[in-house]
Amino acid sequence: MTLDIIIVNYNVKHYLWQCLDSVRRASQGLDVETWVVDNASTDGSVPFLRESFPDVHFIENTENVGFARANNQAIQASSGDLVLLLNPDTFMEEDALTHCIDFFEQHLRAGAVGVHMVNRDGSFARESRRGLPTPATAFFKIIGLGSLFPKSPLFARYHMGHLPEFADGQIEAISGAFMMLRREALEQAGLLDETFFMYGEDIDLSYRIGRAGWELWYTPAMLLHYKGESTQQTSFRYVYNFYNAMLIFFRKNFSRRYWYAWLFVELAVLMMGFLSMCRIWLYQCLLNLRKLFTRSKDETEPAEQMAFIGSDEAWTMLQALCEREHLPVTRVYSISEVSPKVLFMVFEVAEYKRCYHSILWQMTQAFRDGQKLIIGTFNVQNGRLILPHDVFC
Repeated sequence: MTLDIIIVNYNVKHYLWQCLDSVRRASQGLDVETWVVDNASTDGSVPFLRESFPDVHFIENTENVGFARANNQAIQASSGDLVLLLNPDTFMEEDALTHCIDFFEQHLRAGAVGVHMVNRDGSFARESRRGLPTPATAFFKIIGLGSLFPKSPLFARYHMGHLPEFADGQIEAISGAFMMLRREALEQAGLLDETFFMYGEDIDLSYRIGRAGWELWYTPAMLLHYKGESTQQTSFRYVYNFYNAMLIFFRKNFSRRYWYAWLFVELAVLMMGFLSMCRIWLYQCLLNLRKLFTRSKDETEPAEQMAFIGSDEAWTMLQALCEREHLPVTRVYSISEVSPKVLFMVFEVAEYKRCYHSILWQMTQAFRDGQKLIIGTFNVQNGRLILPHDVFC
């Protein structure tokens, strides 16, 4: 089966470089074409990436047309049997594409497939498998029953908490961070709805694929998604777009069927959006207070430290970079050696087999063992240190 991979970019060239590197590794031996749709980035993304990835097809927009419309541009220009919508701030293990293609070949009614996504600290991203946000499902999530009964098929349906983490399972909605689609199903369901500028279009498309008679599946191939959490915690724009997308989805798909619940849903979504805004405001105030007080202290140790696993060559290069940027770093040979004071666990992206697979598995195991670490990578090829919030080179 042929596969087209579509990535929408906006000013994240360094993260996208790493994403494309993982795509190149995972595409070995497969019939894959990769498309990058650039939404008028101002960081020189296209010339920066084109030099390293000459086989990638670039579509350059003169304005930011949004996630849905940008994806539709590449979907219409491509012709593969399968289409993968992929976020630029991700990287996948080396077997991910092969695993998903094999899954489609074995499940002929599978219209869309999502994967096991990992957060920046190695924890399981619950949005990897979701139920449709019907009024009942949304109600149970809003009042907290989903958190009280995380394994309940009824109360925890929003995140499908009853399904095992490392086994295939049918779900109702797939995240647009990694959404592999059978083109036949996509043609029947229609393209992404461009009414959604950002967020919600993946749930809407999942809903239409299901209504067209196709199955939606979760399968445990692994993918890291860097930035979802940090965006939620600190961005007012995220809150507006996210909760506005929820309202658009409900009004479009459920307002007639659940007419008796429309007022509750509208009020609940607006309330959750308001509370999220308040939480972000409080978080930023506390962060500013912390900075104010820590400036007045004579700190004997840096607040943030890194541990590094990699080759001698990479260690020498990283030491020089960290000295220049005043970043504290120590070298270890396994995660078990990491001090409790360390915040970031940095891995060398070396030219050896299955490196992204190894990184993801080590981080997920560390999280299960109770180690609180945030993932980072260092690449000897370009001397680039990538952390969830910063890039140093």
